[in-house]
Amino acid sequence: MDVSSVSLRVLCQIAESGSFTAAAAQLGYTQSAVSRQAIALERSVGATLFERRTDGVRLTPPGLTLLRHARTILESVDAAERDLTGEAPRTELVRLGLVLSAGPVILPAALARLARTAPRIRVSTREGTTPSLARALRTGSIDVAVLTSRPPHRPPDGESPRLHITPVQDVELLVAASATGTFAGRTSVHVDELVDVPWIASPSASAEPLLGVWPGLPGRARIVHSARDWLTKLHLVAGGFGVTTIPEGLSPLVPPGVISLRVQGAPPEIRRVCVARLPGTATPAITAVTQVITSTVQP
Repeated sequence: MDVSSVSLRVLCQIAESGSFTAAAAQLGYTQSAVSRQAIALERSVGATLFERRTDGVRLTPPGLTLLRHARTILESVDAAERDLTGEAPRTELVRLGLVLSAGPVILPAALARLARTAPRIRVSTREGTTPSLARALRTGSIDVAVLTSRPPHRPPDGESPRLHITPVQDVELLVAASATGTFAGRTSVHVDELVDVPWIASPSASAEPLLGVWPGLPGRARIVHSARDWLTKLHLVAGGFGVTTIPEGLSPLVPPGVISLRVQGAPPEIRRVCVARLPGTATPAITAVTQVITSTVQP
């Protein structure tokens, strides 16, 4: 197999951009030049690397395998160039995805610790659901993700090879309610009492779970408000406009007027927080980010 660093950079950019046209714009090439590089790379490795679709381009399993090695190779090439020219090490960018509930709990402390311990690592962030972030990892648009899973804690997607998962913490799911509403002064609620209450949920696509409603109730729950933003949902709760679910880790951060309730009459709902990345050897920067997230949650 004879491949150039140029073709590997094209591969990485196609994976991140999701189309030949967008990759060409990012690289400063013509679309036809990127297409030629892609075809030449497939011929060189003897495998189909790209799935051409009406909505763009997606890497095939062999393409994902080569992508993992390409990132490592290009990082080594860049490091060698810096060593030869005497150039000071540049900052390394790690693109981090987080589920909506992880941001307020994990992100500020993790970024502050990373700034102290690894100042040359720069982190960009985006939020999403576990399914959407798993897809982003596969396409190369993010490098590492904080995801959640529920028992029996299956892999976040069905693709192969499986994502590399580092478990971080198990947290219990609670119900957030108004401090002056029906459940005022209480620390728990029976699951039967949740059937008729108004719920504040996050909108979901058909392939994604409904967030904010107690598991087992989605078919019967009366959803009166739909919002993705945690602050919006919790302020609606404080105003007495409904209840929603929150992971226990968010309890210290709820606004005034909101109480957290444990649910009785049903098995505890446990959510596992984990850090995911593509399989294979992680870069030092991704390893550092993973360790900082883990140490932030488990001091």
